[in-house]
Amino acid sequence: MYQKNILDNGIRVVSEEVPFANSIALGVWVRTGSRNEDETNQGVSHFLEHLLFKGTTRRTARQIAEELEAVGGVINAFTTKEYTCFYTRVLAEHLDLAVDVLSDMLFNSLLAAEDIEKEKKVILEEIKMYEDSPDELVHDLFAQTIWPGHPLGRAILGTYESVTNLNRDIIYRYYQEQYNSANIVLAAAGKFNTAELVTKLQAAFGLKTCPGKEGEYLPPRSQARVSINIKDTEQVQICLGVPGLPQDDTAIYALQALNNILGGGLSSRLFQLIREEQALAYSVYSYHAGFSDSGLFTVYAGTSPDNYHQVVGLILEEIASLKNKGVTAQELKRTKDQIRGNLLLGQENVNHRMSRLGKTELTFGRVITAEEVIERLNEVTEDDVQAIARRIFQPEYLSLTTLGPEVEPLDLAERARQAGI
Repeated sequence: MYQKNILDNGIRVVSEEVPFANSIALGVWVRTGSRNEDETNQGVSHFLEHLLFKGTTRRTARQIAEELEAVGGVINAFTTKEYTCFYTRVLAEHLDLAVDVLSDMLFNSLLAAEDIEKEKKVILEEIKMYEDSPDELVHDLFAQTIWPGHPLGRAILGTYESVTNLNRDIIYRYYQEQYNSANIVLAAAGKFNTAELVTKLQAAFGLKTCPGKEGEYLPPRSQARVSINIKDTEQVQICLGVPGLPQDDTAIYALQALNNILGGGLSSRLFQLIREEQALAYSVYSYHAGFSDSGLFTVYAGTSPDNYHQVVGLILEEIASLKNKGVTAQELKRTKDQIRGNLLLGQENVNHRMSRLGKTELTFGRVITAEEVIERLNEVTEDDVQAIARRIFQPEYLSLTTLGPEVEPLDLAERARQAGI
């Protein structure tokens, strides 16, 4: 059972004791990401994530890494479109060290000008590496296709130009505005006593004043478009999809089941049809990215240019089948069992538990447990899955993005009509 506490400065703490564990996962979750940026500071959220590892008033960058690794611990971070997370996992006996290092990074980072110039080179190399990975890059291009000009349509890393133009004033101002008490959640899972943990977190995190401001989001306006991007590669990367659902939509569990059936695993319809039966692709899958006020449902496949039209046609036919025929009772039971199994297996990992605590508290203002997800998922019927398919898979919502060699043009609206969407 999890517990929620609030430190003196307003920072929320969500924690769950796991007596059978030997370790503790501790995360600092900040409700800020690339969506909070504008054209003048694109990439700053991810840049700031890097900088908090570059040294504090008490530790060098090397010491931050070495102190935790010396006791067998790990420390890392990641940035998404709506939040940033810094996390560590250590043996229970090293909780004090984990708390001290994370709080030191959060409050005492130097954000030194010389470190900024060095890290620019690192991130620019990261951007180049990303651009050399077409199977990853195509997803950003697809978001840009559907949400042109909106922060959700921009890359988390920023662009070569925007990162080059970042300076300490821009980064420090962003840090002061976004890293505030209302935006921060501390999440912990593992072997500890909750009262003792909260006392330690209060001493390390709760005495700092973090005013700043809460971010305000403008929902994106979706556009149905086809975007063909030419790149010298062997395969053509395909993203086909529609706007999805906000994270708090009541139909999100039906959509989760639909996604799993369509392209969520090795037993999914698309994987079995396109890879196993037709041998047209090595990688094919679907996913739903949910945000606070919007979402994006995407089907991805990588295939040879000669197979491009056939693969797109097969994807559209499976989407049409979900709309027009729905799913079978056997499919729905299997997908419920699969999702339930994945959730419960994840409960054996303190990192998974910590992540669920932090992300759901940050997103919804409350913790959504694995048990609640399973309960809500069990309520989903075959009619619910077909209803959400009919709701989101409208022909006027469909968009398509490709990245790779030039391919014969495809009339998406006409192909959707032929498929029966």
